Amino acid sequence: MKRTINFYMLSLVALSAIMPSCKKDYGNLNNPTIEAYLNNASKDQLNYLVTGTESGIRNNLNFYLDDCGVIGREMYRYSGADPRFVTDLLGQASSVLDNNTFYITNPWASRYRAVKNCNVLIQSAAHGHGISDAEKNGYIGFAQTVKAYELLLNLNLTFSNGIRIDVNDPDNLGPFLGYDDALTAISNLLDSGKTTLTGATIDFKLSSGFTGFGDAAGLLKVNRALAARVAVYRQQWAAALTDLSESFLDLNGDFTTGVSHVYSTGSGDQLNTFFLPQNNGGEVRLAHPSFATEIASGDDRLAKASLRSAPFSIPNSGLSSDRDVWVYQSSTAPIPIIRNEELILIYAEASIQNNDLTNGVKAINIIRAGHNLSPYSGIVSQPALITEMLSQRRFSLFCEGHRWIDMRRYGLLDQLPKDRPDDDIWDKFPIPLTENKK
Repeated sequence: MKRTINFYMLSLVALSAIMPSCKKDYGNLNNPTIEAYLNNASKDQLNYLVTGTESGIRNNLNFYLDDCGVIGREMYRYSGADPRFVTDLLGQASSVLDNNTFYITNPWASRYRAVKNCNVLIQSAAHGHGISDAEKNGYIGFAQTVKAYELLLNLNLTFSNGIRIDVNDPDNLGPFLGYDDALTAISNLLDSGKTTLTGATIDFKLSSGFTGFGDAAGLLKVNRALAARVAVYRQQWAAALTDLSESFLDLNGDFTTGVSHVYSTGSGDQLNTFFLPQNNGGEVRLAHPSFATEIASGDDRLAKASLRSAPFSIPNSGLSSDRDVWVYQSSTAPIPIIRNEELILIYAEASIQNNDLTNGVKAINIIRAGHNLSPYSGIVSQPALITEMLSQRRFSLFCEGHRWIDMRRYGLLDQLPKDRPDDDIWDKFPIPLTENKK
């Protein structure tokens, strides 16, 4: 990703003023450098925008994963420099979520910065020169897909508080949409991306995180995979199965196949800032004790929570764990955007919800077999299989940003463990204070 980062840091400096957040401070769109992109972009300039966009979607991803992981009781996050990971996020005593603090303002602003990048790419491609219509559609379809993904991450945090979908005009921002309307808009944006990518030509290079999916056919499959995720959030079970049929779902395939954020030690590139070494002290991500106590004997996913040389007690909190989060095992480990194991689990969920219990059990057993477990032997009913499916999602997608959302969408947040009697389990973050919500 070195080429990506260098462009994002240098060539997008002229654009950075229009991409800091969703506020009305995007800058002067009459800037001549910006106009050169928006109204007369060359292919090289569009390619730079693509790589800058792919780079930008990694920014502050660690805070998003921390938010979901801590509130979803997958882990404890301790930083000697900031106690709010164990006070605010866990709702200790009178602590509440602050609308002007790093855990919401940083990921929120980064996602909207990426959305603005996508909007610039879409407009620049539409008015680019020396580019065929099929090539323009490749740039636009990629940007629409990424934009939908970024909006979904912010909506996952703020839930019923909603998000802005329309931020094209910084002087005339669209309204906040509630959860259901925002999900519908994101689904529609993915459908537009599908239409645009169909028959498109991809004449730009993506990072190794898109290996196998860098052409139009591959990006279409990624688009439909994300559409399937949105469809189950909307409880559109038949639509989810249709989307899966057009995605890269492979019931017999490698669980890790998919697209990812990638990192490197190259000059100017980013490291995976969610990674922390094992047995750390001052900065730790500890697996919640329930992960190890509730996982089945012999399940190889226990390796995602490696045993520490000694338990760690978080100072002044009453919280401790003897296991580290060990999902990302180096500073250059990729973080999935979406992968085949999630798609198999979506297939299981949609099948069960459609009362196709046979295929639901089949998909669950694929997951179980892949992790050294015997076939499912419980009651074959929709409620029982939903419980089993959520359990498999818990262990398969540990610290990938899903558990909190899954328990919320099934109305099960009260089943998450509370380690201290006066803790709270939040269902959403507040809208950042910097937003002028209408």
